[in-house]
Amino acid sequence: MTTIKPRTEPEAGPEARSEQVRNPGLPLDLDWVRQVHVNRSAVERRAATLSTRRTVKKEWQAAWLLRAITCIDLTALAGDDTPGNVLRLCAKARQPLRPEILAALGADRLQVGAVCVYHNLVAVAVDALRGTDIPVAAVSTGFPAGQNPFEQKLQEIAASVQAGAAEIDIVISRAHVLTGNWQALYDEVRAFREACGEAHMKTILATHELATLRNVGMASLVCMMAGADFIKTSTGKEPVNATLPVGLVMVRAIRDYYEQTGYKVGFKPAGGIRSAKSSLDWLMLMKEELGNEWLHNSLFRIGASSLLSDIERQLSYFVTGRYAAAHHNPLV
Repeated sequence: MTTIKPRTEPEAGPEARSEQVRNPGLPLDLDWVRQVHVNRSAVERRAATLSTRRTVKKEWQAAWLLRAITCIDLTALAGDDTPGNVLRLCAKARQPLRPEILAALGADRLQVGAVCVYHNLVAVAVDALRGTDIPVAAVSTGFPAGQNPFEQKLQEIAASVQAGAAEIDIVISRAHVLTGNWQALYDEVRAFREACGEAHMKTILATHELATLRNVGMASLVCMMAGADFIKTSTGKEPVNATLPVGLVMVRAIRDYYEQTGYKVGFKPAGGIRSAKSSLDWLMLMKEELGNEWLHNSLFRIGASSLLSDIERQLSYFVTGRYAAAHHNPLV
């Protein structure tokens, strides 16, 4: 088999790989929040160009897909999850590509961005990933609906951190957004951030349930002011999850926040991202709207469970000239 060394584009600079200065948040600025306006038709037109204006082929595409793998939060959030499922998921997280494919691509080492599980399986994942630097993320605060009592949400965060979760994916109370109670949303997310301590907090907006793109933009800003390390589109359990128009509104809120404060906040689309091609669309969005620094998993993640299988299938075709059978690259 011929060894192929794909070009390394997209390249994130050294500053993206260094330790990020964590967003400390700032006092709620309602004037700034109320200045958010979204032209829906313009957003949809811009989002539609992402997959048509630019394409990557051959070794460039292989390089982008390798980058996508490093940004995946490999996820197991089903009702029938078992410790055995999570152990297999963690094994895949450690070695996301078959060794012969990885060798042919000229890559020495590859792993996903994180493994995301329910709280009761955090300890299983932490033990399975021991000896690696792959973090375990726990969904929390009454995921996915976020309707649990507030004190119970705080206790859930604390329990996941104590079990070894390095990242906490919290869900906001959508009612605060739908009623325009921005102070309540800020106070809630601020309390979640304090409960997370050193664990990084990814704030799930559940954008399909926020009614308007303007609400999405305003909620994004409030959550960043409250100290979110990442803002995330969806739980993956809504009827509609990550879409490019919603992503565009959120990443522009991130850009605005960075320009005003100097603090970089990460972005995580999640739910419904199943094909290698769709992962390229999201990488394009990050590169064009935020730049190369946001092409590293310290600032960009893709929440997915089946995406990795299709990426492995596409890379297998790039190396061998034929698509592998599904049983050659199972997820778990």
